[in-house]
Amino acid sequence: MELVKRVREVEAAAVSGETRLSEGVARYMFKLMAYKDEYEVARLHLTNDLATALAAEFPGGVTVRYNLHPPLLRALGWKRKIKLGRWFDRAFRLLVAMRGLRGTALDPFGYAEVRRVERALPGEYRALVEKALIGLSPETYERAVKLANLPDVIRGYEAIKLRNVQRFRDGVRALGF
Repeated sequence: MELVKRVREVEAAAVSGETRLSEGVARYMFKLMAYKDEYEVARLHLTNDLATALAAEFPGGVTVRYNLHPPLLRALGWKRKIKLGRWFDRAFRLLVAMRGLRGTALDPFGYAEVRRVERALPGEYRALVEKALIGLSPETYERAVKLANLPDVIRGYEAIKLRNVQRFRDGVRALGF
């Protein structure tokens, strides 16, 4: 990744022997780019690892129930998760097949605020890192490392994730970026 390579070069020139900045940028740029959307959740539910683990833990068999809160129900004001059985695997397969729509105008989930924010975060983070690299020195290094690691606060789904994105942005402002 070009950004990490650039950070490593600037870091090596500014602060000999340190790698915390480039390691933080690599870790958190990946985190921001690899968010779990509906397509990824469907893929994860269909992995053989889950079925194998359940069969190993419960040899007599289990009844699988998915507790989900689909975006359509949220849009209709439904506040609670619903329980769905294994029959919903067909819908998961359909979602996995539709993952090519991710990020396009045809993505039915892409218009949600949380998805728009998730798509924007890697670019926002890249710009902040580039700004931190300007004039990087031993005196500014710790501040840059704190910035690089700030995305660690971005966790959760939907409203929780959006609140944590705000915490991230507040942290950026507190660091003076």
